[in-house]
Amino acid sequence: MTAMSTLLEDMHERAGEFIDLRRDIHRHPELGFDEHRTAALVAERLEAWGYAVERGLGGTGVVGRLVRGEGTRRLGLRADMDALPIDEATGLPYASRHAGVMHACGHDGHTAMLLAAARRIAEQGRFSGTLNLIFQPAEEGGGGALRMMEDGLFDRYPCDAVFAMHNMPGIPQGRLVLREGAAMASSDYATVTLTGVGGHGAMPHRAADPVVAAASIVMALQTIVSRNIDPLQAAVVTVGALHAGRANNVIPHSAVLEISVRALDRGVRTRLEERIKALVAAQAASFEVEARIDWRPGYAVLVNTPAETAFAREVALALVGPERVTLQGPAVPGSEDFAFMLERVPGSYLFIGNGDGDSHGACMVHNPGYDFNDDNVAVGAAYWALLAERFLA
Repeated sequence: MTAMSTLLEDMHERAGEFIDLRRDIHRHPELGFDEHRTAALVAERLEAWGYAVERGLGGTGVVGRLVRGEGTRRLGLRADMDALPIDEATGLPYASRHAGVMHACGHDGHTAMLLAAARRIAEQGRFSGTLNLIFQPAEEGGGGALRMMEDGLFDRYPCDAVFAMHNMPGIPQGRLVLREGAAMASSDYATVTLTGVGGHGAMPHRAADPVVAAASIVMALQTIVSRNIDPLQAAVVTVGALHAGRANNVIPHSAVLEISVRALDRGVRTRLEERIKALVAAQAASFEVEARIDWRPGYAVLVNTPAETAFAREVALALVGPERVTLQGPAVPGSEDFAFMLERVPGSYLFIGNGDGDSHGACMVHNPGYDFNDDNVAVGAAYWALLAERFLA
């Protein structure tokens, strides 16, 4: 039996305690910056295992630090803790007890994986250096990573590299997927308010119709990706909502569009903003209505650095073997605020398969029927334990 199979076997034997913990967190989901119960649970366990713990970083964030030996290397491992505003429909015995709040993205599992690794590292880990375990609030749109950094995360807990992991339905359970370079998209949001002149539906010449302008803008926006962006680059412009009027015989005074914008390249991201603003203004003027654009920058492009991704690949291959590792997976158009941490510190973000086909873990995240695959607790924890020992060897 190899050392790696021994590690996996050991983590499978330990996993029951942390599967129970994961399900407890699942029963009691908390939205971003409201993760008080979860944060307390994390902090209490880290303190019991000998970590120096700081609570309240970035609101409800927790950092546990473990220092051993004379080594100077410093490693950061990050897990997210927040849930989503979704009504759970799994019917599981450990389903959410809080109406309208659900762990529909697996952050309960991410937390459990890192805690399981934390205990094993504290009890058996052989390393020399500093390990910083980062339990982050408000990943789901709240920018908890930025809040922790603004509170001095990397000033108080300097890291030479930082890593994070997310489950992914549609990939076989336990398969590890890595990617060098741009791995997840930026996300920006715009609200466009068109103001015209309302009037009678039978006399449109006496009005300035914002609905017609909005319809034209919706269609014109799609030409930005097809005509202004390199065909070899990825970009998405989605109008997710259009609100205007209440009656079929009334031309409304205004119309509002809600737009989501994503890119996998920083230059493309800038170009999309420029073209959207220019196109909206020009289209509105052509229909004699006024346009106001509220542009809200979201998460940055998540870029995995080469050396750290190569190291993360080596750990994955050593743990589960080449048949269960994807060395360069596809980019994902979703967004993740770990991107901000990677703008400050080198590192890598990887995926662990939650299940495919008809398996329990195949339901997509952000779905009322989603559930984290508990078989990943052992695999994810073993990966973090091995990565920490090798980085801080």
